[in-house]
Amino acid sequence: MSAWKAKRFWKTAEIRPEAGGYGVYLDTRPVKTPAKAPLVLPSEGFAEAVRAEWEAVDEQIDPTRMPFTRTANAAIDKVSVQQAEVADMIADYGGTDLLCYRAEAPEALRQRQNAGWDPLLDWADETFGARLAVTSGVMHLSQDAAALVPLRRAVHACTRFQLAALHDLVSLSGSLVIGLAVARGQNEPQALWELSRIDETWQEEQWGEDEEAQNQTALKRAAFLHAAEVWRLSEDQ
Repeated sequence: MSAWKAKRFWKTAEIRPEAGGYGVYLDTRPVKTPAKAPLVLPSEGFAEAVRAEWEAVDEQIDPTRMPFTRTANAAIDKVSVQQAEVADMIADYGGTDLLCYRAEAPEALRQRQNAGWDPLLDWADETFGARLAVTSGVMHLSQDAAALVPLRRAVHACTRFQLAALHDLVSLSGSLVIGLAVARGQNEPQALWELSRIDETWQEEQWGEDEEAQNQTALKRAAFLHAAEVWRLSEDQ
């Protein structure tokens, strides 16, 4: 069923167990993705989040108000057909990880970066055996290929739903380590988001806040926290 432009026709939305997970039904009709694939979620919690979105539809279906449904569709229709390629794209962030590039000046900013980011790099080393090198400035630093292997392996071990979440966690933060830290519960997602914004927060403190930039940041933060919740629901069997 492709209903992105349709009006509400159902009375109730409910969850039913399916092979491989849980489906969402509108009355007796199963929800399908835009590509007509069965919309089967990996956990009851994820299915409930999707069900609640369909239940909340008033008249016109608005995909922008259905983030869990959209993420599930992306996992099934897009990630599934190119899962290895998506995993490689995410893993490639390890070679240019935000946490590895520190300010040359001012010293106060560099100290703030060190205090926030060094523990995350230590965690990556302890958890995955991946010791990433650090540099000053923006010139590219080639990481030891051996350090990137366990990070790549961790990404490729993800399911399609986890990859959909991890993609946003990593691309929005600019850090593979931060994305994996969210996934492994190293810290609360909000705290990890704030660590990814050390440079931007510093600039705001020096020059003041820009309304347009603040609006964009709020949207990115919401998307990051949504991705963290998708990961949690994907893992919650």
